[in-house]
Amino acid sequence: MKVDELLKVLESVKIDEKEINEKREIAEYLAQTFGDGVARPTFSFMTKNKAIYDIDTYENLLKSNKISPNDAYVFIKNNYFVGYHGAKYRYPFLSGGIYLVDAYLLKLGFETRDYRVTATPGLKYFALVYRFPEARYRMVVEVADIDTVAINTNLPTLIFGVLGTKNITSDKIEEIRSRFSSQKLFAGYKFSKAEEIIYEYYDSDWISFHNDVMTINDDYNRIFQPYRIEYDLKNKRIITSFERKPSTPPPRSPFEGEEE
Repeated sequence: MKVDELLKVLESVKIDEKEINEKREIAEYLAQTFGDGVARPTFSFMTKNKAIYDIDTYENLLKSNKISPNDAYVFIKNNYFVGYHGAKYRYPFLSGGIYLVDAYLLKLGFETRDYRVTATPGLKYFALVYRFPEARYRMVVEVADIDTVAINTNLPTLIFGVLGTKNITSDKIEEIRSRFSSQKLFAGYKFSKAEEIIYEYYDSDWISFHNDVMTINDDYNRIFQPYRIEYDLKNKRIITSFERKPSTPPPRSPFEGEEE
């Protein structure tokens, strides 16, 4: 390998390490913040200085010129679940990945008032915060790079195939979301079917799905490349913290090795 080629490889490794560290820092901060037991909005933005605003507050600050459209850095989707949903706990982007459409449109600068979308071109990350207080007081946080996931899910092609211009309506957004979620990206299955298979394998013990689950796991980790944190809401502590990689599926029980 030539010296200049080697330098490029080394530079990409440094960039990857920096992004992994940043995703980890964001995930840890969100886990500690959303794990405080306070009710929080379903959608919000986090700025680089870690201020978190719901969409209405953010837009009011924009109108008063107290912040700029570039200040939003992380788009956050927060969900509270009654009971335990094993597939959502293990692979949250299978159900929450649809909101990447919203995040990417925000980043591209599209606007539509009736759909509560405003232009936020500074966005870099998309975070899912899933809370399961009735399942051993658990919460899971996964953070992914918006551009990386958009490319891996063909989102730019889907968006401009529907829109053509920046004339956007809620109907067009729904069409993009429908096309996005219908893609068979996970072992040849679309999002909802892949989530169903995960559920049947882990929670209904359908061992025959083993090979599909291993492939879904690899595809999921390759496409989203998320940093994952599992958090104990009762004891206010991080249980596990890691970058998801192919060939490393979660254990059959997320509570493996723990006492009741």
